Amino acid sequence: MAVTDTQNPLLGETTCGTLLQKLQEIWDEVGETDEDRDKMLLQIEQECLDVYKKKVEQAAKSRAQLLEALSDAKIELARLLSALGEKSFVGMPESSGTIKEQLAAIAPALEQLWNQKDERVKEFSDVQSQIQKICGEIAGNLNINGTPAVDDSDLSLKKLEEYHAQLLELQSEKSDRLRKVLELVSSVHDLCAVLGMDFFSTVTEVHPSLNDSTGVQSKSISNDTLARLAKMVLALKEDKKQRLHKLQELASQLIDLWNLMDTPAEERKLFDHVTCNLSSSVDEVTVPGALALDLIEQAEIEVERLDQLKASRMKEIAFKKQAELEEINTRVHIEIDPEVAREKIMTLIDSGNVEPAELLANMDNQISNAKKEALSRKEILDKVEKWMSACEEESWLEDYNRDENRYNASRGAHLNLKRAEKARILVNRIPALVDTLVAKVRAWEEDRGAQFAYDGVPLLAMLDEYAMLRQEREEEKRRMRDQKKFNELQNTEQEAIFGSRPSPARPVGTKKVVGPRTNGVANGTPGRRLSLNAHQNGSRSTTKDGRRDSRESRPAAPVNYVAISKEDVTSHVSGTEPHDV
Repeated sequence: MAVTDTQNPLLGETTCGTLLQKLQEIWDEVGETDEDRDKMLLQIEQECLDVYKKKVEQAAKSRAQLLEALSDAKIELARLLSALGEKSFVGMPESSGTIKEQLAAIAPALEQLWNQKDERVKEFSDVQSQIQKICGEIAGNLNINGTPAVDDSDLSLKKLEEYHAQLLELQSEKSDRLRKVLELVSSVHDLCAVLGMDFFSTVTEVHPSLNDSTGVQSKSISNDTLARLAKMVLALKEDKKQRLHKLQELASQLIDLWNLMDTPAEERKLFDHVTCNLSSSVDEVTVPGALALDLIEQAEIEVERLDQLKASRMKEIAFKKQAELEEINTRVHIEIDPEVAREKIMTLIDSGNVEPAELLANMDNQISNAKKEALSRKEILDKVEKWMSACEEESWLEDYNRDENRYNASRGAHLNLKRAEKARILVNRIPALVDTLVAKVRAWEEDRGAQFAYDGVPLLAMLDEYAMLRQEREEEKRRMRDQKKFNELQNTEQEAIFGSRPSPARPVGTKKVVGPRTNGVANGTPGRRLSLNAHQNGSRSTTKDGRRDSRESRPAAPVNYVAISKEDVTSHVSGTEPHDV
């Protein structure tokens, strides 16, 4: 091995050459042989090689560690980019340069990605926490502790957007559920107000969070809460319906009892809050306390009180209904015996064999049947009225035709003339009217299987007799005309024989057919009572309270319905001729 005996003048340090030279000097001084010297030099060379080799191995190991660190850094960089969903990264280090240069270049990028990952994990945690909370509220679990675990293998923006979309969907569902809950709670509040129930205790039965007085911030929106709220609303609505039906029944009973006993308006006003909902529907009743239990109980007590009062006033109520029944029958000219009916009512009440409600129901049934009977008689009675009016006009026309001064220019003569023209038209319609009336009466009797009576008189018999008397009147008119012609012929012959014409004698007046309302007086003034015999009118001369019947002022015509007027008697005495219609 060559030894270079040089010294570094710049460093002034001992080098290998100086050391070797120093060693040779020592060996020369000692007198070492060349063989020993070679051995020592070989030993020194070997030791130097071992030192170099060791250093090389250390350097290689350090390089391997740096390469491993660089590889791990690149793997971490790739993993972070993959987790964050980034294909590229701004400031991505280059792969050139020494190992340490590459490690120095990749370190800031890793630091930046680690910070970005921490921020992304926080965002994921926030979103997942909100999702977990809303899902818990929907499931009915309001107390959720802890934060959800975040999967750091996928922290991409796409995944985060999916979580945000899920959160928005859940927030929308929560909003809808909360709106439904509030609507149902509002319905419960309104129903409780109408029914007079405690709202807070009622809604707390569903879930404590629904009671605002408890201070709970979030309300339960779970399926169970919604179902129980809906069920409670249905139950309250059914309760409201039943209470309203009960109250309306009580209100109807109150009104019936008030009407029966003529309760004054001041007393009725005390229960206006009950009767005001008589015809209301369930949805229309919204006044707080309108269907409270104490109000219904109050109405029940009042109905019970009035029922007891009604029992003590049964006679008065029964007589009132009997008076109503008599009024209906009188209005349609159905003859009844009021005294017998009242005695029967008194006997039933005094005997106690019939319940007051049953008696009143029976009388209500009689009144209902009387109204139906009156409705079935209405058409015929209307035509009877027309017939009576026509007969009145016929009677007036006959009186008018007997008046010798009817054409004088007196006051009101033109009005009588117009009335006479209308009366003649009306009189000409009487036969057709009578025929129609007879046909309708017969049809009515066949359908009912009973006789149609007008104030106790068979109407068909009256119409038949009227037709017979009208026919007799027409025959008498013909006899009068023949008598007149005979008298005129006799007077002409006497004039030819004696040269003068005596005053002709007035023939006897014709019989006047008295209409159904004619009371038998001389001028044929009509009455309103139909009767075949005068004595039948006297049998109905008093009303139920002992007063004279107003119809007594219209007595029935005689059996023959013929009245000889004063003018007819005068004409018979004086011999003057009457004026025909």
